[in-house]
Amino acid sequence: MNIHKMPRKDKPPRVLCIGMPVRDLIFRIGALPERGFKAQATEFVEVAGGNSPNGGVTIARLGGRVTLAGPVGGAHEKSSANIYDQLGAEGIDLSGLVKVPGVVTPISNVMIDPSGERTIVTYRDPKLWTVKLPDPNKLLDDCDAILTENRCAEFSTDICAEAQRRGTPVVVDADRPMSLHEGLFQVSSHIVFSADALHATAGESDDIASLRKIAKLTRAFLGVTSGAQGVIWLDEHGTPKHMPAFPVHTVDTLGAGDAFHGAFTLAIAEGQPLEQAMRFASATAALKCTRFGGAYGSPQRIEVDALLASSTVTPTV
Repeated sequence: MNIHKMPRKDKPPRVLCIGMPVRDLIFRIGALPERGFKAQATEFVEVAGGNSPNGGVTIARLGGRVTLAGPVGGAHEKSSANIYDQLGAEGIDLSGLVKVPGVVTPISNVMIDPSGERTIVTYRDPKLWTVKLPDPNKLLDDCDAILTENRCAEFSTDICAEAQRRGTPVVVDADRPMSLHEGLFQVSSHIVFSADALHATAGESDDIASLRKIAKLTRAFLGVTSGAQGVIWLDEHGTPKHMPAFPVHTVDTLGAGDAFHGAFTLAIAEGQPLEQAMRFASATAALKCTRFGGAYGSPQRIEVDALLASSTVTPTV
C-alpha cells in the first residue's frame, strides 16, 4: 500500500474531483416500457450528474471542500448553465471546469422503477476526451485527495501521477472495464470497482479471485461494490474482507456508488482507518438510496453519524 502525507487538522480536507459533469434527466416510472410502447412518469427532476461530480456533491454535504475539474460544453451550449448553478449551490469550486468548443455537455436519460433500480442512456461527445485541464500545480494546491473516474484516464492520469509524487491519495471510481496495462493502476492509491467492471477487467467471475489477480499489477488498495451485497476488499495482507450493506428501504439507487466513492475519499483524506472509512462510505450510500433525485439525495454528515451510531453493521472476514 502507498504511504501518504498526514491530513491537516486546521480545516476540512479539500478533494479534487476529476470527471465529466452530466445533465441527468430523471424519471420515476411504474415499469420499464416494452419496445415501441410509451410510459407515463410519476415524477421528474433534472440534476447535475456524473460520477465524480456526484461524489463531489456527497463530499460537500459531508463537510469536505471540493474542487471540480473536467470538460463541459462550449460557451454557446446552454444546458451547462443549470449544472454550474446546481453544483455552485453546493459550495463546489468550479474553477477547474473547461468549456470544450463545439460540443454539448453530456446528457443522460434515467428511468427509476419502483424497486429503486435505474436504467440509463447516456450521450458523451468524443471530443470531450481531448480536454486540457488547468495546470496541475494549480489544481493540486491545497488538495488533500483526488477522486477520479477511470473513463477519464486520458486527461486525469498525469495529474494523478503528480499527486502520487506529492503523497496525495488518489481514489479511482472504476465503473467500466480497464486494460490490465492501464496507467491508473500505477498512479492510484485506492481503486474501488463496480462488480461488472471488476469481472470484465480481470476476466474472472468471482470477486475475490478478480481482486487478487489485479493485486499482482498494482500496489493500490482494491475493493469492489455490489449494491445490496455490500463491498469486498483486500486488506494489507491480501485477506478479503466484507462490509454488508446497511439495510434500508430503497427508493433510488442512482448515484449510490458515487456517494460511496465520495464518502470513502473524504474519509481517506480525513485519515480515518480503512475499516472505519468503509463503514462510513457504506452508510452514506445506504442513506442516499432512501431518496429520489440521484446524488442530490446524498445525506448530511449528522445523518451519517446517527446511522453509524445506531447500527451494528461491521466488516467480516
